[in-house]
Amino acid sequence: MKLLITRPMTPAVEARARAAFDVEIRKNTAPMTGREMLSALTDFDVVVPTLGDQFSARIFADAGSPRCKLLANFGVGYNHIDVEAARAASVAVTNTPGAVTGATADIAMTLLLSTARRAGEGERLVRAGQWQGWHPTQMLGHHVTGKRVGIVGMGRIGQAIARRCHFGFEMQVAYQSRSAKKLDFPAEFTPDLKALAASVDFLVLAVPGSAETRHLIDAQVLETMKPSAILVNIARGEVVDEAALVAALQKGQIAGAGLDVYEFEPEVPQALREMENVTLLPHLGTATEEVRSSMGHMALDNVAAFVAGEALPNPV
Repeated sequence: MKLLITRPMTPAVEARARAAFDVEIRKNTAPMTGREMLSALTDFDVVVPTLGDQFSARIFADAGSPRCKLLANFGVGYNHIDVEAARAASVAVTNTPGAVTGATADIAMTLLLSTARRAGEGERLVRAGQWQGWHPTQMLGHHVTGKRVGIVGMGRIGQAIARRCHFGFEMQVAYQSRSAKKLDFPAEFTPDLKALAASVDFLVLAVPGSAETRHLIDAQVLETMKPSAILVNIARGEVVDEAALVAALQKGQIAGAGLDVYEFEPEVPQALREMENVTLLPHLGTATEEVRSSMGHMALDNVAAFVAGEALPNPV
């Protein structure tokens, strides 16, 4: 059984993979090219792909009857894989749910706090040697404790963010999702997205990337937000119409944004990079050694189950 891992992994994950499987680990950190993906499907029995490896319907069609029978995705999101096309080609798909929850929620709070309190702007000021000392009206930001937060998507990650907001910062939590959830903390279900956006001080996006959620946050939703409100996106870049977001920020329709993901990642619009009221992170949602190792081991658990002919732990 030949295994391909499409990106370098943590030492612990690579060591396990080499000890347990006949594995090739791709050294390039960039997404795979079409030719590489086609070779992966035809030359390997199992592939561990990740974000950016666009296993589209066309790739599966070009592969014909692929040798590969499992894409054990490294990551909870799998919108870069055409799952229906994979199934039609008899290729199973798994992911790594659960492992990413806490770390991604932490990044959401990092972005919320950093943008509200102008932390990035303040650090740049200090590093540039331009800080002239404390005074009572220096860099006044937005208070967080006790404010109203709206969370779009109340799955594992959305709930983890909500708990941090409620228990850590005494925030009033409202949310929008397909249906109301039974939660262990107080939260107001607001089924209409525009109504939610209009009512909150912070709007946090925690929905999966899909055709249904592409440009979920568009110009109309942004127009409903308060001028003092801040948008936080730790979901997928394409959930936000990036051009509409730039326009809203330039017009002062909203106060700021905290972004860990981008519509055309890794490209980030120059306009966003020039704005002091925008916090920009390089997709750090799960970027801790513990979490990335946990994700890698979960992917390998799926590989091991496949090799043993057992039920896959995390099918999608």
